[in-house]
Amino acid sequence: MKPMAHLGVGIGWRPEIADAVERLPGLDWVEVVAENICPGHLPASLLRLRERGVRVVPHGVSLGLGGAHRPDPEKLAALGERAVALGAPLVTEHIAFVRTTTPAPALEAGHLLPVPRTRDALDVLCENVRIAQDALPVPLALENIAALISWPGEEMTEGRFLSELVERTGVRLLIDVANLHTNRVNRGEDPAAVLDAIPLEALAYVHVAGGFERDGVWHDTHAHPVPGVVLDVLAQLRRRVDPPGVLLERDDDFPPEGELAGELEAIRGVLDPAGSRPSASLRTPSRHSAPEPAPDPIPDAAPEPAADPIPDAAPVPAADPVPDAARTRVGLAQAALLSALVAGTPVPEGFDRQRIRVQSRSLAAKRAGVVAKVAPELPGILGGEKAYREAFLAYARNRPMTGGYRRDALDFAEHLLIRELPADPADRRRLTAWWQERAGTRPARRIVRWARALVGRAA
Repeated sequence: MKPMAHLGVGIGWRPEIADAVERLPGLDWVEVVAENICPGHLPASLLRLRERGVRVVPHGVSLGLGGAHRPDPEKLAALGERAVALGAPLVTEHIAFVRTTTPAPALEAGHLLPVPRTRDALDVLCENVRIAQDALPVPLALENIAALISWPGEEMTEGRFLSELVERTGVRLLIDVANLHTNRVNRGEDPAAVLDAIPLEALAYVHVAGGFERDGVWHDTHAHPVPGVVLDVLAQLRRRVDPPGVLLERDDDFPPEGELAGELEAIRGVLDPAGSRPSASLRTPSRHSAPEPAPDPIPDAAPEPAADPIPDAAPVPAADPVPDAARTRVGLAQAALLSALVAGTPVPEGFDRQRIRVQSRSLAAKRAGVVAKVAPELPGILGGEKAYREAFLAYARNRPMTGGYRRDALDFAEHLLIRELPADPADRRRLTAWWQERAGTRPARRIVRWARALVGRAA
């Protein structure tokens, strides 16, 4: 496999810190959540960064390539469109499943869930990756994820699973060292063993992020400073390979600009303890990286597909289609787990029930937080953040998300109105108006609301 192009040291671009990101010294590149941008209306901050020669890489979170279903062509097209609009050298996604489609109804996790490390699951993942690679206009790299739970009956280690994935598809790897540490605490997996087993020549870049430990569980929050234990894993990786790029992730509770700059400096210190690591524009080639020219500024006209600055992997032999029976087995196992996590059904045999409870609470809390961001009026209508969260968590206990967060916000509001909530008539009128404006329909008549309430209580 040919060496990757050099990216340098970067940070995850988020609207909340857009101004600070533009001012960070020595920034080589940024990564954006692909689903949060519109190709035809790119944020001005990203346009200015590109004009300065800062590369932008779209990072997808919704493909679910580890799911039993084949990738959604529309989602693949959308991811590719964002890569072209940004002039990106590659796109990245996760080795995870995020939804189930079999058996009906479809369930959404709202989070990245681990794929079982079995032959069936690997076969499905490899075929899904090949479908994605054929559809995307630039190379694809996949990220290892953090997990609270382990699948029973796994047939491979993480290192072996990743190695076979690369061998069979030629896909690049995005290694998140914070996730390696998370899985050390939560699943007893040694980061060094993973790093020793995977083909580091396939490394696209590295993620670094913060979290915290509570009651023996590591929570990969992306909302806390990067701890020394995560930098230690980065140092282990650095002793094995000179990574083409390293990126700091921060998704919430954003610190002052100086703290972000300090964390980037700490990362640079691990990558080059002598303090002489040159910037991306000046660095000389090594056996692990090759310098690349900065991309041209984005033109006013519709952008043309970017030339591929990252060499493709060696051709991979064609593989036989995955039997439908294998997809069915993977799908049924994933549906049973996800249903236990989001719909309160029995925990499948072999899973740690306490960890399932922790994961279920974590998913509900994240879901409540995202819905509050999508519909920021709801906490105000319901009497504040505490009252909102209590009401939402009660709703979510047995109401899985099936149509994304915006649909979830509307379903939550309708759920409250059916139950004649909020209790204050003025607040209920405000919620009714909010729901009607967005749903585009009249609220159900009282007799219908009573019927739905009875059905809900019976369920």
